[in-house]
Amino acid sequence: MAMVSGMAELLQLLLSVAEKAANVARVCRQEAALFELLVQEKTGVDKNKKFVQDFKTLADVLIQEMIRHDVCAQFPELTGFIQGEESNKFENGLGESVTVTVCAQEEDTTALLAKVLDGDQHAASLLTTVIHQDLQITDEAAESLQLSISPADVGIWIDPIDGTSQYIEGKEEEEPDEGFCQSGLPCALVLIGVYLRSTGQPVMGVINQPFNHKDSTGEGWKGQHVWGVSYGDVNVCSVTQRRPFCPRTKDYLSVLLSSSERPAVKDALAAISSGSLMYASGAGYKILCVVQGLVDVYVLSESSTFKWDSCAPHALLRALGGGVSDLSECLRAHLNGNQGHAAELTYHQPHTESQGVDRWANHGGIIAYLDSSIIDKVVAALAGKI
Repeated sequence: MAMVSGMAELLQLLLSVAEKAANVARVCRQEAALFELLVQEKTGVDKNKKFVQDFKTLADVLIQEMIRHDVCAQFPELTGFIQGEESNKFENGLGESVTVTVCAQEEDTTALLAKVLDGDQHAASLLTTVIHQDLQITDEAAESLQLSISPADVGIWIDPIDGTSQYIEGKEEEEPDEGFCQSGLPCALVLIGVYLRSTGQPVMGVINQPFNHKDSTGEGWKGQHVWGVSYGDVNVCSVTQRRPFCPRTKDYLSVLLSSSERPAVKDALAAISSGSLMYASGAGYKILCVVQGLVDVYVLSESSTFKWDSCAPHALLRALGGGVSDLSECLRAHLNGNQGHAAELTYHQPHTESQGVDRWANHGGIIAYLDSSIIDKVVAALAGKI
């Protein structure tokens, strides 16, 4: 593959590696015995406190390391600036700790994966074939992109499989044409977000949904991908707006929440959504529902999402004129009499008072929107209630 530089080339590469990532996710699910073997429970500082059982899968780690490997091979200036959700340390059935990396040579990757997989050569070579395939997605709109920043100005956040619990559980419900899934495989997404190193502003996002619909035979799954770019006067997004899940009226607001959201938030927001709150799994998937115009807003009051969850879909929302704001900052501004205070999330600085993954949590909760006038309605409804 020829060495290239530039943001258009970076976007093309991210679209391609996201599709390879989707292939890894699908291959891992197709091998039942392999899948059983792959699930490992996170412990200690790597554990997301929101879930009693938060799983790390080998698919997650492989996808993350494959993206890191492929991007750094083409853009060495990004080395050290690609971060992901997962630790790449993995323990096999024999209690051996193996650092998962993608090697330059296919046979070396197979050997390393065979070690992780307790000597299962067949599974290791299946995975290696997908990881090392030369897959290239072409997209005319992406090719023609011109931005006055270079890859040396940006960093990347990867969430290899957002909605891991849905991926592991694997409920095979297909996404309806005009709505969204509350749970199941379609909620599992590959998220790659690009932000400016100087300001932390999200400028590019790629979202791949590996399990969008069953193919015509009903056996395997087909995916889809969307992308967006927002920088300066360039705002481009590949998403076609879909019909809203619920019919709109002038005073009606469709609000999407996590099912584990606290009662005080549900009660306050039920009042402005005619009592019709909606729920879905996966932070990335919920923001994607806002991007697609299926709902007006996604609200989360907890600090249970992270920079890798929100960076990619945030860039798409910005490209469409929306955004993702810090909910507690918006509430603070409201109490001080500031209407329309955006408090957009940024992605370049850790929360220094926290430990482990919490350093990269969205600590103030989030509000994801397409229309900024919605922020004031939501914040006014929540003010003084949480």
